[in-house]
Amino acid sequence: MQPLYVRIHTSDNVGVVVNAEGVAAGAEFASGLKAAEAIPQSHKIALVDLEPGEAVLRYGTPIGYANRRIGQGEWVREDAMRMPEAPALEDLPLSTAVPADLPPLEGITFEGYRNPDGTVGTRNILGITTTVQCVAPTVDYAVARIRAELLPKFPNVDDVVAVTHTYGCGVAIDAPGAAVPIRTIRNISRNPNIGGSPLVVSLGCEKLQPARLFSNDLPIFEDNSVIRLQDEHGFGETVAAILKAAEKKLAELDKRRRVTCPASELMVGMQCGGSDAFSGVTCNPAVGEATDLLVRAGATVLFSEVTEVRDAAHLITARAATPEIAKDFIREMRWYDEYLAQGRADRSANTTPGNKRGGLANIVEKAMGSVAKSGTTALRAVASHGERVTAKGLVFAATPASDFICGTLQLAAAMNMHVFTTGEGSPYGLALVPVVKVSSRTALAEKWPDLIDLDAGRIATGESTIQQTGAELFQLILDVASGRKQTWAEKWKLHNALAMFNPGPVT
Repeated sequence: MQPLYVRIHTSDNVGVVVNAEGVAAGAEFASGLKAAEAIPQSHKIALVDLEPGEAVLRYGTPIGYANRRIGQGEWVREDAMRMPEAPALEDLPLSTAVPADLPPLEGITFEGYRNPDGTVGTRNILGITTTVQCVAPTVDYAVARIRAELLPKFPNVDDVVAVTHTYGCGVAIDAPGAAVPIRTIRNISRNPNIGGSPLVVSLGCEKLQPARLFSNDLPIFEDNSVIRLQDEHGFGETVAAILKAAEKKLAELDKRRRVTCPASELMVGMQCGGSDAFSGVTCNPAVGEATDLLVRAGATVLFSEVTEVRDAAHLITARAATPEIAKDFIREMRWYDEYLAQGRADRSANTTPGNKRGGLANIVEKAMGSVAKSGTTALRAVASHGERVTAKGLVFAATPASDFICGTLQLAAAMNMHVFTTGEGSPYGLALVPVVKVSSRTALAEKWPDLIDLDAGRIATGESTIQQTGAELFQLILDVASGRKQTWAEKWKLHNALAMFNPGPVT
C-alpha cells in the first residue's frame, strides 16, 4: 500500500498514518511529504515545520503546543507537546450555533416488546434486582439454575439477568452522593428490556431497603415480588423461593410477542473504549452519521463520558437547543471538574497506555474524536448521573468515561440498544442490551472477526465513506433491535458486571 495519511481539517498541521505496518524512514507520500523517521500506524506526522510554542492542530483545534522544534515529516510524539488548558466553563457559548432540524425520516420501524409503562424493549428479559451486595452470590447461583432448569420451558423469554452491584450497606445512605447509585439501581430495574417489574431479592437488614429503593413506583409490593433472605430457612429454601417466583414471572413474559414499533421508541447509547487516533477519523464519525439518522427517525441518542467531551464543551454548548440546556450541560461539566479536584486529579488522568499506543497524545485529542459520536443535530436535553431519560433527539447523559460505569449509567437512562466503538479492541458487553461493536481499523476487524460487528476502518482507505458506513450501522441497529441479527457479544454471552458510580462516602 502506498504511504497514506489522513488530514481531518484544512488547517491541520499533522496527519495520521493509515498504513497498517506504519511507514519507514524516507517513505514518500503522494503529496511529496517524506517521513523523516519510521512512524507507526495511527500516529501523527508533522506536515510542516513546527516551532517551539506553536499549536499542533488536529480537527482544526490545538491539541497541544510544541515544546521543541518538530521538523516536517517527523513523528509528533506525546512528549513533543504540552497539553492545552480545558475550555473555561464561564466563557462557553450558549446556543449560538443551533443546527437547523434535519429532514425527518418517516416510516422507520423495528420489532420490539411494548411495556405497560409505554416504553419498548429490544429484548424480553426477566430481571432480578438485588438491594445489597450480600445477596449477590445467592442470586447468581439461582440465576444459573433458572437458566438451566426453567428458561428452556419459556422460549419467548431471551434471558434472566441479575442486577447485582456492590452497593446497599456500609455506606452513608443519606449523603448527597448516595442519590446517584440509588437512582441508578432503581432505573436499571425499570430498563425497557426488563419486561414488567423485576423480582427483588433483599437481605433484610441492609440500609437500602426495597421500599426506599423503589419508593412504590413499581408494583413489586403488590405481586409479592420481594424475597428477603433473612426470612427464609437456609440456602436451599431461599433458592427454591427465588426459582418459584421466577417461574411465575417467566410464564407471564413468555406470553409477550414482538410488534412493529416506530424507531422513535429506540434509545441508543453511544460509547467508545480502547480508542485510538483513528476513532475520530472512522468509527466515531460513522456513529455520528448513524446518530443523525436515528434522530431524524425520532429516536433518542445518548452520548456520555464527561472527561471525553470536556475539551469539546464549547462545541456542545453552542449546539444546545436553548441556553437553559447549555447551562445544564455546563452544570455537569463543573460537577465533574470539582469531583476530580477532590481526588487531586484532573481530566489528563483519563488517557490510557492503550490510547497512547494507538496514537492519542492526550485527552484533548481523544475528546475531539470522541465527540464525533454525537453527530450534528441540536442537543435537546441533559441528564445527570443515573437519571432516567424521557426526551427525544440528542441527549447528553452524564457518566464517567469508564466503559463499565458509562454502560451501567446509560442502562439507567433507559437505553435499549448500545453501540461501542473501539480502536485497540475490547470484548466489552452488557447483559441487558445488545452491544454493537464498531472497529476504527480494518486490521482490528480482521484480527477479531468474531468480536467486531462492523468495520469502519474502510473509511480511512477510501473503500467506504462516513455516510455509507453510518447508514450501514443505522440498518444494523434496527436489525439487532428487532432480533433479526445477533451481535457477537450476545452470541458469546460476553457480559461485563454492572459498575455503580458512587461518589458518596463509605462508612
